[in-house]
Amino acid sequence: MNMIIAYDIADPQRLTKIAKVMEDFGTRVQKSIFEATVNDHIFKEMKQRVEQIIVWEEDGVKYFTVCEKCSQTVEIIGQGFFVDPDREFYIF
Repeated sequence: MNMIIAYDIADPQRLTKIAKVMEDFGTRVQKSIFEATVNDHIFKEMKQRVEQIIVWEEDGVKYFTVCEKCSQTVEIIGQGFFVDPDREFYIF
């Protein structure tokens, strides 16, 4: 499934940790926004890693599933860039 992950993390150290987790699963398209293509198992792993870092009362992470048809209609204005969904990602 194609996803957009957006987050707002209050603490700079947690922010860095969340960004590193996201880099393991997807591509940064803006400062606190990543695009990822994951299956159910990988999505569950990503969420578990995020939940171990965030403080629920201070931080927020949103996962948006983007259907295949919708992902073809993305328009980019300014400094965004296209993420090739066929690109391979390696998860360590």
